Amino acid sequence: MDAKVLQKNLLELIRRTSVELPSDVVRAIEAGARKEAAGSNAKYAFDVIRENIGMAKVKSQPLCQDTGTIIVYADLPGWCDEKTFRKAYEKATAEATKVGYLRQNSVDAITGANSGDNLGPGSPSFHFHQASGKALTVRMMLKGGGCENVSTQYSLPDSRLGAGRDLEGVRRCILDSALQAQGKGCGPGILGVCVGGDRGTGYIAAKETLFREMDDVNEDPRLAKLEKRILKEANGLGVGPMGFGGATTLMGVKITHRNRVPASFFVSVAYMCWAFRRNGFVLSEGGRISRWLYAS
Repeated sequence: MDAKVLQKNLLELIRRTSVELPSDVVRAIEAGARKEAAGSNAKYAFDVIRENIGMAKVKSQPLCQDTGTIIVYADLPGWCDEKTFRKAYEKATAEATKVGYLRQNSVDAITGANSGDNLGPGSPSFHFHQASGKALTVRMMLKGGGCENVSTQYSLPDSRLGAGRDLEGVRRCILDSALQAQGKGCGPGILGVCVGGDRGTGYIAAKETLFREMDDVNEDPRLAKLEKRILKEANGLGVGPMGFGGATTLMGVKITHRNRVPASFFVSVAYMCWAFRRNGFVLSEGGRISRWLYAS
């Protein structure tokens, strides 16, 4: 494939991800808005969120002033190697920043200097896998700093929560994470959770669960039951959108698990804000987008 064609398609992916929420997220926001009392602060928060969604899409401008960490997953077929993809995506990122689809949002951790183009060590955050077919599949997510700041990790047992090394202990950790966020993560939020793994792989897997559809059902019946219970209990905490109180503290809970070593039992929680920006496409070698992964 011509490098410029790949870059053009990746630029459109970045644009859509930044300015358009997927339809499953919009449905969840609409459902949450219907639950809040007329005239309440929670209802007002949802009204502002809904207005923002519409304006961003019409004007093709970022949904949030914090376009966040750029997280990219690419399943590479034989005709596209990692070096080629990385170069095309980085050029698309720089262009997206220049035209305003992305904010200048990547700074040197030592000096604090802004790169001006969202490029630098670890920015974007790439995750590559080998594709089983001939198509290139790309998924991306923009994760804002506010929601990342309230992401957290627990080590079980946790005497503060009375949480042991079992699913009940996991439940207590997840509910505590929702309570501690208290609207600081731009709620209503969506939680991606990994049970097990080490400290690094647990967080990676927790974020990966956020690529699931909002209204899907976990393939593991134990985790499906836990997701449903936690969502109900979290929405009974009264935290509400933006911490204003109300019936919608969370819009979704997505849980996965990884094997662990006997000495460690981590519960990693990746908190995602209401501006749940993720998208992706399937691209042929000829440069045609055959399918968008999340309808907008």
